[in-house]
Order: sequence, then C-alpha cells, then structure tokens
Amino acid sequence: MEAIASTRVVRPPQQGLATFGSTSVRYYLVTEPSYRDLDAPQDGHEESVVREGVVRAERPRVVTPYYLLRHEGFGDNADRYLQRLAEEVGPDHPGLMYHYKNEGAETAVVSGTVEEVTRRIVDRLDRERKPLEAVITGSDDLWDLSLMKFIYELTTQSAQTNVPEMRAQGLLRTEGGVPMEARLRIERMLEEARSGQREPRDVHREIERWDLFDEYQDRFFALFR
Repeated sequence: MEAIASTRVVRPPQQGLATFGSTSVRYYLVTEPSYRDLDAPQDGHEESVVREGVVRAERPRVVTPYYLLRHEGFGDNADRYLQRLAEEVGPDHPGLMYHYKNEGAETAVVSGTVEEVTRRIVDRLDRERKPLEAVITGSDDLWDLSLMKFIYELTTQSAQTNVPEMRAQGLLRTEGGVPMEARLRIERMLEEARSGQREPRDVHREIERWDLFDEYQDRFFALFR
C-alpha cells in the first residue's frame, strides 16, 4: 500500500489507448535507490534509478463474464468473482478487456535527486513533443507495482473514450450472447490464419471460448485444405 500510495504519474501520456488498434507507451520510472538508507552519500552527491521500458497494449477486446469464465489462467478467487459478476450484471453483459506486455526494461543509475532527474526527463519529452511517453516516480523495491498503478490509471482514463467509440460502431451489441466485436475478431483471425499470419489453434481457442464451434467448424476445417 505504501508503494502504491507513493507512486505519482508526473507526466502522463498525452494520448489515450487506441480503440481500434494497438498502442505502445514508453515510460521512465524514477526512484530513490533502495541502497540509499544503507549507504547514504557523505559528499551530498545524490543518485536516482531510472527504469525505461515500453508497455504495449493490444487492441481492446469486448468480452462478457461468460467468456471470461471459459478463459484459461484465472485462479479460484477470480472464478468466484466472475461468477458473482455474471449473477449481478448477466453472463452476456459486454465489457472491455485490455492486454499488456512490458518490454525492454533497462535500468540506469544517474546523478541527481528524484525531483531533479524527473524534471530533466519531463523537460526533454516536452521539447521533443513525445505524446506517448510517460514519467513516473515510485518505489524502488516494488517498482513493478508502481508500473501497474500507472497502467491501471491509463486504462481507466482510456476506457472513457474507448467504450463510447465502440458503442457508436455497434460493437457492444450482443446477439446470442456474443458481442459484435467478438464476431468481427473471429472473422479477422480466420483471415489471418488463412494467410499464414496466425496459428489455427489460436482461432480454435477463441471460437471455443465463445462456444461457437458448431457455427464456424466448416470454415475452420477449411484452413487445412
């Protein structure tokens, strides 16, 4: 809780996550070194740790509690939560699922306090007009929690735009318990598998999660002819 409370997004991205495509956000996470308390500088020379990486967000996907209950990888607590959610809002109630990957995290120790280093990075990004770069301060030992808090806030803010844009395109409308966006996603995956850009097993997994294999089996088997 202390790590989360101490996290501050000094410079958030100037653009949210794209509704109809993937988004890459470069971040600079500045922290006070965890070794500082053990080896405090005697000459007043301050140091900070800078972690630089890229968070890649896939295109938001429309899902339902029913779909998530058939999704692998969730534990017992998550299953109980999804069961309760399905009872409260209905198994076919649409929502957005975001998937992230943290890539290329590099760590450097630089001169200056956290405030000084943060200001230097912010000034440089502002001069270069980088709309998809963020600066965060947080905990050194639990830096991954600081990063997760940043991702959570970015998702919450982006959803305020993503949801209305998808609704305007009719992608949140469900037929037979399946959102329109999910059917278009399956169509896109079938085409990618046909052209060799995606493994057929990925398509099969998505179709099964929506319990639509009977509807798509002919087109799925056609991938192997």
